[in-house]
Order: sequence, then structure tokens, then C-alpha cells
Amino acid sequence: NKKAFVELLFWKTPLAIREMTEGYGSLQEGEGAGRSRVPPWTPQEEQELRELYWKYKEVEGQDVIAAILAQLPAPGRTRRQVVKQLVRL
Repeated sequence: NKKAFVELLFWKTPLAIREMTEGYGSLQEGEGAGRSRVPPWTPQEEQELRELYWKYKEVEGQDVIAAILAQLPAPGRTRRQVVKQLVRL
């Protein structure tokens, strides 16, 4: 690739560097960034998250996020995902 020097001027992720060295399109489906993507929140999950937040936000001495995670029907969600979604909402 004769234009690779231009790509070196910008920050790269390890995944992008691997693709540059092994050839573009060399990563298989489900490998790299696609594997770490978070499944999108459905409108039903967002509504449930809102309801749980309003239910537990006033409880003194209790971790609100832990209470939400215990009641959330989607078991694959992490604490970080829930906090990020609450901030977004």
C-alpha cells in the first residue's frame, strides 16, 4: 500500500493496525470490534429501566444500580451499560 504513510499520521486502535498489517478485509466475521459490541437497548428495555430507576432512586442506603440490575429482565447487561444508558436517557 503506497499510501500507508498517510495512515501513520493518525492514532490507530490495535484492531486497525492488525488489519493494516494483515490486509484490509482480513478480519473474519465476529472477530475484533464486532465481538465486543453491546446489543442495543430495545424500547421495552428502556421503559423498564426508567420504571426501575424511578422506583429505586429515592431509597436511602441502597445502591440504585445494583437494585436495578437485580430486577432487570435482560441478564446480559453490565453495571457500566446500565449507568451509560441511564445517563443517555
